[in-house]
Amino acid sequence: MVLLHLALTFAMLSLLAVGGGTAVLPEMQSILLHEFDLTHDRFVHIYSLGQLAPGPNMLMVLVIGLQVAGILGAAVVFLSFFIPSSVLCLFVGRLWIKMGESSWRRAIQNALEPISIGLMVSGVYAVAKAAATSPITFGLALVAFVILVRTKVNPVLVIVAAGILFSVQHMLSSHLLS
Repeated sequence: MVLLHLALTFAMLSLLAVGGGTAVLPEMQSILLHEFDLTHDRFVHIYSLGQLAPGPNMLMVLVIGLQVAGILGAAVVFLSFFIPSSVLCLFVGRLWIKMGESSWRRAIQNALEPISIGLMVSGVYAVAKAAATSPITFGLALVAFVILVRTKVNPVLVIVAAGILFSVQHMLSSHLLS
């Protein structure tokens, strides 16, 4: 029953991912919390892992499936998250080519662009809200943002450095408390 629920949930998220996987992060986070008892902290950790790992960052859904239902859960989530949107893209892509440079095509494109951007921003906000839970984590997020916007530093290096800084801070604060 859990596998079917995972399959239906991630198939729906797949079809709603207009503009990419980031667009469905708020909904994914909410569903995982309420229906699969996956905490916000756990979700943020899995999302961070997806950002660090090579390849598409939405491969993080495999880790979610693994957390919820083991290896079989990872396989079910992988297939149900990537196949529906891929099939939809195949058919829409063919229709898109047939439409050529029609006014309908341009109108649809113009309508979807701001929607996609809004959905991606809401995804970033959802992860940031769940991750920035203290002055330290908020400060790290702000510093990382400034570094990424103002320099050409590899984001992986920024993520690793922030993780190391947070870990050192956590160890020092727990050492001082004991």
